[in-house]
Amino acid sequence: MKDKLIIIGASGHGKVVADIAIKMNKWQSIAFLDDDESIKTSMGLVVIGKTADAFTYKDNADFFVAIGTNDTRERLQEKLIDEGLNVVTLIHPSVIIGIDVEIGIGTVIMAGVVINSSSRIGKGCIINTSSSLDHDNIIEDYVHISPGVNLAGTVKVGKGSWIGIGSTVSNNVNICNGCKVGAGAVLVKDITEPGTYVGVPVRKKD
Repeated sequence: MKDKLIIIGASGHGKVVADIAIKMNKWQSIAFLDDDESIKTSMGLVVIGKTADAFTYKDNADFFVAIGTNDTRERLQEKLIDEGLNVVTLIHPSVIIGIDVEIGIGTVIMAGVVINSSSRIGKGCIINTSSSLDHDNIIEDYVHISPGVNLAGTVKVGKGSWIGIGSTVSNNVNICNGCKVGAGAVLVKDITEPGTYVGVPVRKKD
């Protein structure tokens, strides 16, 4: 671990990520990179350059990709990893994590989250505010679990999927890769085909 943390992305999601990093109290300094030249500071932290500048800080900083869009986050994080930059995991101090839980690099776990025992969370995931993951969940890489989502036991969420705010997923449900689930949806059966799903219970949107 380095003394400096550089967060890529200084917009709304980046602000929440920075707040978590500050509360973790592991870095002497924190700064942003962002491709929007109009953003000079965020959360009182300086924007020191653009995304491409990350590689000039390779030996001097840890990195975190604070981009909400799953595929963009995956592309950037994988490039950083391939180039040997140190990508970290961020966990808010209020999070409750059970025994035998694994969390991948580049994942952020936000305030008020509960993750129960024997769950597996991949790399580059967003486990957003006050969401709940019960026992034996499998959350694959680059998934976004939105605020207030409740996942019952033994749920699997496939790579790159996004579960919308306030959704509920019943136990033993599998969600395939590349799905988008709308706000407040209820899932009681497996989703086996990528697409956008909404409603109570969910149906595929045309």
